[in-house]
Amino acid sequence: MAAGKWNAGLYDAKHAFVWEKAKGVVELLAANSGERILDVGCGTGTLTAEIATSGAYVVGVDRSVEMIDEARKKFPQLRFELCDARSLPFSDEFGAVFSNAALHWIPEADRVIQGVARALRPGGRFVAEFGGKRNVQHVVTAIETALAEFGISANGANPWYYPSVAEYGSLLEKHGLEVREAALFERPTKLEDGERGLQVWITMFGETFLRRVPPNQRNHFFRAVERAADSASRPGKPQRSSIKKFATTCRVRLYSGKPTCYIFLPYRHPCARRLGL
Repeated sequence: MAAGKWNAGLYDAKHAFVWEKAKGVVELLAANSGERILDVGCGTGTLTAEIATSGAYVVGVDRSVEMIDEARKKFPQLRFELCDARSLPFSDEFGAVFSNAALHWIPEADRVIQGVARALRPGGRFVAEFGGKRNVQHVVTAIETALAEFGISANGANPWYYPSVAEYGSLLEKHGLEVREAALFERPTKLEDGERGLQVWITMFGETFLRRVPPNQRNHFFRAVERAADSASRPGKPQRSSIKKFATTCRVRLYSGKPTCYIFLPYRHPCARRLGL
């Protein structure tokens, strides 16, 4: 959902953990046959297709042209639309809105939630998982340390929004979405491509940092990031290669609902009936 071009082929080939780790949030969604579901930040459509196996009618939306093109190629029987999550055009159309690994790319969370609430029918639910407070903090710190080694400022390069449960929950409540379940949890994530795992991860997801490094210095930059990450994880000890293969992610998983209606029952004094009130 971030601005700029996405490499949809690299995303599918080397970052399967994005959807493979989503089993819990898909189960929480508990899609029903025949219901309409909106998948916000659908990427290349793998989870959209999985949800559709329930018999639900699923619409996948993403801001990336590359992701939507790939999703349409992979799953031509499903509906995918190019759409910015900050300006969702739907109103009272869906029984559920789902999102996995997308909302931390969108700092304008208030606009996203407003659109989600508008898209839901009364009684609908919003089920999502995304990066939360302290997500990949050791990687971010290592990248910033490596940039400093190269004399490059990291100011304004971080593209991510990693809120706490309390922060995001308050925004949901603000737009009439009742928080029924929310958790922030750590999840060690194995990066794909072995020893090149961290390098491939930065190439895919850290483009806003990487674009500041001259192309002829990037291999040296990747090694600097690895050294900084390893040093932070094992201060004063020899380097190890596992930091290249694993990232500690902190995820927010939430379930919120749009109340069917609000019923106000004013207090009536026991004597009111006798008094004719």
